[in-house]
Amino acid sequence: MNIEKKRKREKKVVEEMIRLSCHKKHHTKKKELCPQCQKLRDYAFHRSDVCPFMKEKTFCSNCKVHCYAPEKKERIREVMRFSGPRMLFHHPILALRHVLSTKREKRRIEKKTRKSSKGSK
Repeated sequence: MNIEKKRKREKKVVEEMIRLSCHKKHHTKKKELCPQCQKLRDYAFHRSDVCPFMKEKTFCSNCKVHCYAPEKKERIREVMRFSGPRMLFHHPILALRHVLSTKREKRRIEKKTRKSSKGSK
């Protein structure tokens, strides 16, 4: 999968999670974001745009380098914890695709790590 397609998919997932959280917690209309959530969305999009590891990873959760500022990192974790389980009801295909690609990527990383540790012995 090319880098731009991966970026677009990652942005779509994070945007829908932020929208869901904002709608449920801040009582905004379905397609709108409050100013605080809009800033978080813009920040997440910017981090994705400048990510140097996009070629090797699928989603930020699989990355060894977490480039979010501590405050933003905690905020996005809250959003993910809240929205993650609810995504199955609101965006089932997007949620399943996200889970499957994340699991696949984690297995690939573990396999690569095992191979490199065996080679160094």
